[in-house]
Amino acid sequence: MAVQFHIKTFSTPSDAFYIYKLVENGKDCIFLDSSKRELPYGGYSIIGVNPFLTVKYENNCVYEKAGGESFSPLGTNINVFDYLKEKIQKYKLNNSTDLPFIGGAIGYFSYDFGCRLKNIKMPAKQIASIPEVYFVFYDNAVIIDHSTKKVSVTGLGILQDSEKSVDTLVTLIKNNKFIKNNEFNNKCAGNVENKYIKNKQEVFEKAVPKPFFKSPFSKVEYLEAVKELQHYIRKGDIYLANMTHTFSGVFQNNPQDTYENLRKVNPAPFSAFLPLDGFYVLCSSPERFLKVKNGIVETRPIKGTIPRGQTPNEDEINRRTLENSEKDKSELAMIVELEKNDLKKVCKEDTVRTVELFKVESFATVFHLVATITGILKDGCTSVDCMKAMFPGGSITGAPKLRSMDIISGLERNQRNIYTGSIGYFGFDGNADFNVVIRSILIKDKYAHIGVGGGITSQSDPMWEYNETIAKAIALFKSLNADYLI
Repeated sequence: MAVQFHIKTFSTPSDAFYIYKLVENGKDCIFLDSSKRELPYGGYSIIGVNPFLTVKYENNCVYEKAGGESFSPLGTNINVFDYLKEKIQKYKLNNSTDLPFIGGAIGYFSYDFGCRLKNIKMPAKQIASIPEVYFVFYDNAVIIDHSTKKVSVTGLGILQDSEKSVDTLVTLIKNNKFIKNNEFNNKCAGNVENKYIKNKQEVFEKAVPKPFFKSPFSKVEYLEAVKELQHYIRKGDIYLANMTHTFSGVFQNNPQDTYENLRKVNPAPFSAFLPLDGFYVLCSSPERFLKVKNGIVETRPIKGTIPRGQTPNEDEINRRTLENSEKDKSELAMIVELEKNDLKKVCKEDTVRTVELFKVESFATVFHLVATITGILKDGCTSVDCMKAMFPGGSITGAPKLRSMDIISGLERNQRNIYTGSIGYFGFDGNADFNVVIRSILIKDKYAHIGVGGGITSQSDPMWEYNETIAKAIALFKSLNADYLI
């Protein structure tokens, strides 16, 4: 299908989330948010506006809806990846701009979908029922370039004339002047409920007692599960695996406000806010899973975490401890080899290489050890093919991948759901960018769920590993104004 592409670019001092509040118009308006902008790979934020098609996969069936219609089943014999490839090809665009995204489908693959792909039996308990795959195709997109403070608005002309739809969004953004501290008044809030006001969080904290979140594992039980996982490692079944658990508790705030808190307390380059059909996903991920641009593929696995220090001196000691940790470096090296092998399925073999290894990166509450691997796609391979070959990511499964997934499914107390899946986009220009869903909150039916975990090796200290999962969750509890039970 030919699209009528139109684009306008202008400068604004407005924050990306402020712009999102102006242009979002209900569920399925997804915000991909690079809220930690100083890192070289966090340069753009992307907002999907005016959905024209939504697709989901649940109960072994693909469903789609157009515009405001209800979901209709397409059948149980449809391959999700083939479906996505066909739709992306249908709206194919040439991208002559420097922007990473000018139109496409934004959404997620859950970890549970990865288990289905690999025929892994999942734990029986499900924390919340949501689709295993969910993507939204947009008529318009708003792209914020954080380095230049320029905003680009694109239109495809699917729902209405592309120039008209772009002009409408440009006028909406330009006519609402930037408000210091992004305070939101009723006039510019439009249909946003529970308006943001100064000191709102202070009022909330005084009025409502903190909810407590609880994992299905007690601390002792988690330590025992780690030891059992190490038994498999010593037997030679696997080299390492990622052991997780989920904290759940009552949710008593507004999801959009909570995400605003999260991006303040834990800014991250691959963050996202997804207000979807009956549930919300809030994510402040530091990890890129898969990027495809002009045929060049990049993945950036994280393996190795240590909390930030309470003082500058302690902070530097912790950073150096991670930098020199042979256990963490060994763990990352194993995942790098796994990811390289996965990439070789879709990339020209002699192009797959490690361009960065054992790099320490700092975030609000933790340091991470990171690697970067790149490759060039084989002729005829697409970004969807690349996702199919790579998913789920090795950094959140273990090595070897299939045996690790099988073992951790037997040890973990509930299905992971979207946690450790991937959120991102497939562009109509053939490009793609997806994160690993960590540091995330799933909200449904007045409950919030926080998944946390870490890589286990034969050298792991179980208590250290448990404490690492808590360190990863601290920013999420803060954003919820919540505490946890152990």
